[in-house]
Amino acid sequence: MDQLAIFIPLFPLISFLIIALLGKKVPKIVISSIAVGSVIIAFFISFIILFTQIQNQHTVQINLFDWITVVNFKVSFAFLVDPLTSIFLCVITGVGSLIHLYSVGYMHDEEDYARFFSYLNLFVFFMLILVLANNLLLMFVGWEGVGLCSYLLIGFWYKNQEYSKAANKAFIMNRIGDLGFLLGIFLTFGVFGSLNFTDIFTNTNEILQNGPLITAITLLLFIGAMGKSAQIPLYTWLPDAMAGPTPVSALIHAATMVTAGIYLIARCNVLFSSAIFTSNFIAIIGVATSLLAAIIAMQQNDIKKVLAYSTVSQLGLIFLALGVGAYTAGAFHVVTHAFFKALLFLGAGSVIHGMGGEQDIRKMGGLKSGMPITHITFLIGTIAISGIPPLAGFFSKDQMLASVYDSNKILFVLGLVASLMTSFYMFRLYFLTFQGKFRGTEDQKHHLHESPISMTLPLIKLAFLSIFSGLIGFPHELGKALGIPNFLDHFLEHSIHPKHLHINLNTEMMLMAVTTVLILIVIFFARHLFVTKQRVPLSDEDPMPLAKEVIYNKFYVDELYQIFIVKPIFSFSRLMQKFVEKLGINGFINSVADIIIRLGNALKITQSGATSKYIIVMVLAMVIFIIYKFYFLIYNLK
Repeated sequence: MDQLAIFIPLFPLISFLIIALLGKKVPKIVISSIAVGSVIIAFFISFIILFTQIQNQHTVQINLFDWITVVNFKVSFAFLVDPLTSIFLCVITGVGSLIHLYSVGYMHDEEDYARFFSYLNLFVFFMLILVLANNLLLMFVGWEGVGLCSYLLIGFWYKNQEYSKAANKAFIMNRIGDLGFLLGIFLTFGVFGSLNFTDIFTNTNEILQNGPLITAITLLLFIGAMGKSAQIPLYTWLPDAMAGPTPVSALIHAATMVTAGIYLIARCNVLFSSAIFTSNFIAIIGVATSLLAAIIAMQQNDIKKVLAYSTVSQLGLIFLALGVGAYTAGAFHVVTHAFFKALLFLGAGSVIHGMGGEQDIRKMGGLKSGMPITHITFLIGTIAISGIPPLAGFFSKDQMLASVYDSNKILFVLGLVASLMTSFYMFRLYFLTFQGKFRGTEDQKHHLHESPISMTLPLIKLAFLSIFSGLIGFPHELGKALGIPNFLDHFLEHSIHPKHLHINLNTEMMLMAVTTVLILIVIFFARHLFVTKQRVPLSDEDPMPLAKEVIYNKFYVDELYQIFIVKPIFSFSRLMQKFVEKLGINGFINSVADIIIRLGNALKITQSGATSKYIIVMVLAMVIFIIYKFYFLIYNLK
């Protein structure tokens, strides 16, 4: 059954080609049927493969054809199917199919309907190639394809200059990370003589353990992951990616692009487990990113921007878990995060749809009566991401924080603080959007309505998954006491280097109790501020305290990048253009051309076309030749 994996990316690819070529000639219902149907079929095949892997955890390599063969460099176009692959395939196609279905209603009035769905299908295709690849080079193809599609989708409304800038920013910042990934691929081949995952992992011998080569390879690969998964300092593109349509935001932030870096590290966990320095570096970058993004999210007023910084913060927590070796816990949170973050983004899209395009939460409030399905599902997503039992986010966050606590108490405290801030800004978002009095215009209040079934049905399904998906990773010690196994740990042990926790049942229960109580205190505090006291954030025109203004403006990181990186590069480029390109390269080329032109002008007098002049020149040449010969003869006689 694992051989069916070759058809998973094939259906989205065929759908892309059909829609791209025939989209303008067929009705929207045909376009949406093809686009949604292809991803649903891919999901069913993925589910069959997952079921097969559950029955018998094993690794299958599917070699489609020999791709590149140059002397000792041999790369096949081949797929790798194992438990880790099957989990990510189901998440990508499952959440992707719901986002496709949601897009049918959300983008119904869009003029470029076919172009949108063609990009969406191409995006899913490249993400599936990335996950299925059995070698680093094929993964890089999917990696770059996802980057291209993100550029196309973020800048979908390209006539808006700001949206085009956001697309360019995402593309350029990802290229920085991609360069690191590419250099990592070169170094990996230089060390191991192969790019095939199986060859690399089986050859990670004791000589290379904790050595500089493994450290260098893993650092370069992590730079690639920093770009795709938006970690410091390459995180600023992700909030700006909100320029794209809301379904695009959900797809990028939940199930596809941002999980690529996490998948890379999880797939190469054998290498990262051998590089202690890199692992510590990943943990530090992860927790710093999580804290920074959470602080910024607490002062944002755009509903999508809050969720965007939430994504950056959650990714930071996942990298913190990966850094301490909790690869299974990180993968677990990727799964649950995909469900509740997609739910939250699509819920935000439903709110924006019902509010006639409004995204400022200061102009909302009291939407629960006009949008009951959106309200309930959004609340479920908010509870899940906050880590309140028994929803999915509680189980995955608990497993990550327990792993961090077992490794480093300081990092645990910092991770817990980031989690508490998550609860605050998410319930701030929920209370300001759905509770209290309506703060919008009368026209918005009159037109406020629940979204169509094509948009609310995915919300309901994602809400269901956000509630129950956490049960696949039941807490270790508590599960042992109750006789409930941790399915995900057991399932992924064939693919991921396991991390054995050294905490007992009492410690685990204490951690769960403390984190839950603290989260509930934070939620009640948020409710006191935004429901009881009905506090509404200041408008952009009102003066803010310095600290709030700095946070609201995202610590001016973009401005600092502009001053210290962008402007110096532009200044250096202008100097290079003036002195190297114009005076140097162009000057040399133009000088050669000028010499040739002058020489040509000097010689053209010999091509006047007058026969008499040609005869005179010919006679003179003969006289000179005779004189030369006569002189040569006399000289020899002497």
